[in-house]
Amino acid sequence: MCGIVGAFSRKGAVLDGMLEGLRVLEYRGYDSCGVAVVEGEKVEIRRKVGRLTELEKLLADGALAGARIGVGHTRWATHGAPSDENAHPHSDGSGRLALVHNGIIENFLELRRELQAEGRVFTSETDTEVLSHLVGRELARGLKLVDAVRAALARVHGYYAIAVMSPADGGALVCARQGPPLVVATTADAAYLGSDVLALLPHTRDVVYLEDGDVAELAPGSLVVTNLAGQPLERHARRIDWDAEQASKAGYPHFMLKEIHEQPDVLARTAFDRILSASGDVSFEHGDWSDARLRSFERLQVIACGTALHAGMVAKYLIEQLVRLPVDLDYASEFRYREPVLVPRTLALAVSQSGETADTLAALRLARELGASTASICNVMGSTVVRESDATILTHAGPEIGVASTKAFVAQVVAAFLLAVRLGRARGTIDANGGRALLDELRRLRPRMEALLAPETIERVGAIARGHVDAKGFFFLGRGVNFPIALEGALKLKEISYVHAEGYAAGEMKHGPIALISKGMPIVVVNAPGSVADKVRSNLHEVKARGGHVISIGSDAASHELADESIDVPATIEPLSAVLNVIPLQLFAYHHALARGCDIDKPRNLAKSVTVE
Repeated sequence: MCGIVGAFSRKGAVLDGMLEGLRVLEYRGYDSCGVAVVEGEKVEIRRKVGRLTELEKLLADGALAGARIGVGHTRWATHGAPSDENAHPHSDGSGRLALVHNGIIENFLELRRELQAEGRVFTSETDTEVLSHLVGRELARGLKLVDAVRAALARVHGYYAIAVMSPADGGALVCARQGPPLVVATTADAAYLGSDVLALLPHTRDVVYLEDGDVAELAPGSLVVTNLAGQPLERHARRIDWDAEQASKAGYPHFMLKEIHEQPDVLARTAFDRILSASGDVSFEHGDWSDARLRSFERLQVIACGTALHAGMVAKYLIEQLVRLPVDLDYASEFRYREPVLVPRTLALAVSQSGETADTLAALRLARELGASTASICNVMGSTVVRESDATILTHAGPEIGVASTKAFVAQVVAAFLLAVRLGRARGTIDANGGRALLDELRRLRPRMEALLAPETIERVGAIARGHVDAKGFFFLGRGVNFPIALEGALKLKEISYVHAEGYAAGEMKHGPIALISKGMPIVVVNAPGSVADKVRSNLHEVKARGGHVISIGSDAASHELADESIDVPATIEPLSAVLNVIPLQLFAYHHALARGCDIDKPRNLAKSVTVE
């Protein structure tokens, strides 16, 4: 959940590139930041609580501008409050090394007491400083940096991605991974590392994803990867199709707004090349999605967290309705610890934007141990979830920088729809004509999504959002496939507006939550013509009778007539209505947060990729 960068250049002057890398990665953590560089035979460290702009003020004198080796970090606090002292990089006090870390060292208290007993002095509350002293102790015994790192990590229990540098032996840069992601790359003149490929794209598009247990020693033109025992490992470079421009705001005031507007193109990238119009079917590129394999499964187990879980919930509705295959759904963090029982011939489906979500990855591994086959819906080729899945549907959404996920969610829902069609065709619940009809309707979504992003619609959503800027709380209601959309709308509002919002299955309101409705309370109702539309309207009446202020979202005209305010959504078939209905909810959250003066792309207490428990 922290951002890590590192660089080693023959030509020097790595600082500006590291700062740019940290700027790209600031979505991963932004309560403090820092850099360290090799200056002669010593390490110089600059760090500061707050955003990257505060660190840049410290570096404005240019004193570190010519350094040729460096590491940098943006922090999302785990051990120790945000402060200058707890900011990374950390050292052992000798001036011989600097270390940055993403993750949690579970036995850090035990190790800290051991090191303090030896006379070592700690200046922070972090678990990371323990690692610095462990590595420093090994360096003092005469080991090379890479050997010192391996020896130190042999004492550690937990999850980590680390980068360590030292001026010893003419300069050394070492990194290691056990859990959180690390990506490395080398060119003839330099070597780079980062916790996200976005930090490396300005320098190269050929990168190596490290795997758990890897230790990498980097230098210009050289990459040596070993395991913790020092045995050499072979890791192949992958070509990245994204470019640095895709990670920029492209003129939008916020990444979130840009990513909302990218969703029609995301739909096309996720779906259109996979549609087999003649047979009414779908093809996927990664893994075995054959009829025989898909017919062999008796149950589907979806595991995910946060927004991805809502996409997985949509998948449950789609697959059970169109395929008649039983689907179970779990928060990945609960699946890990509830001692789950999986029936034979279960397919475990992990849904993750980054492919590095710690709970989701651990749940996927547990499902495999319990005998399940594995599959994933993911946005990042080469990520751990993808590498550890038997088959994958890549969403091709491109880099998502805004912490509150928008386009990645829509891509996941579209991928789930494609999966439902593929399963239905394989298992005989959808014939060729039925498949063609479903996929033709999917193709028609793109202009409808573009219509929702027209200026007049955006202004209407913004006006409604601004009109409720002082509301103390919101309910979001939906049924069927739009119940997860109600959950997602509430989550978006909570994430970036810091307003209490709850999503409910509309039929559950009368079983308790209706007691909370007071006069004028905004109730967002998501509805679309279909099997449950009249039921939702009945629930809407119940809300109105208790003084709730109803905001109707969707294509159900009868709901709009009953509501106090409404946002009309183009019509589509009920299974696909979720893709369209979520867009006004994303825009509502955006404009509500904007009116409240919130930091939309970097909401408090949140980080983009949750790589620790």
